[in-house]
Amino acid sequence: MILIFDLDDTLYDERTYVNSGLKAVAKYGQAMFGWDAADSYKYMQEVLEREGRGEIFDLWLASNGKISCSLVTECVKVYRHHTPTLQLSLQEKNLLVKLSSKYPLYLVTDGHKVVQQKKIEALDISRFFRKGMITHRYGIHNAKPSIYCFDLIRKMEKCEWKDMVYVGDNPSKDFVNLNPLGVTTVRVKTGTHSKVKAKPGYDAKISIENMGFLPEAMNL
Repeated sequence: MILIFDLDDTLYDERTYVNSGLKAVAKYGQAMFGWDAADSYKYMQEVLEREGRGEIFDLWLASNGKISCSLVTECVKVYRHHTPTLQLSLQEKNLLVKLSSKYPLYLVTDGHKVVQQKKIEALDISRFFRKGMITHRYGIHNAKPSIYCFDLIRKMEKCEWKDMVYVGDNPSKDFVNLNPLGVTTVRVKTGTHSKVKAKPGYDAKISIENMGFLPEAMNL
């Protein structure tokens, strides 16, 4: 059995990364313009709750009378390149320790190459995986729902699709192209997609409330 894991909202709560990035941008605002970092962070959190991530920096800069495309770009750069403060929960850490001693583990995650690598380093999880695959390193067109990285794993392990298990959280892209191949797909109902009702054919074959239920669900 080959176990493959998604990263964000599967192995850890992605909101912790977002919070870490917003704090970095708030500190940037204080260093550059003297804006109170705590106030800036609070403002950005309020925008996040109300409107999502899309225009946080635009609205924050505008609220301080400093809106410009170049400053927005700089904020995005600070956010993406900051060193995040992240930590696996004890449940996830113990699970990876246990599983990595018994099975080949792989990581397949979408997202900006620098951002995802910094997350992996901050969480200190490379030691658990034979290989961590950031799909954008292979071209954005090979991001999920593409099976490109999964096929690389299949070839490396010289296994059949039916020997592979993929654990993810996002029913809009994680499982739809793996299900017909015979991969065992497992949806962890955590994070921003926990309440999403999947379209026909898009959901995983197995659903669990959190990673703690994985060993029982898969007889691991």
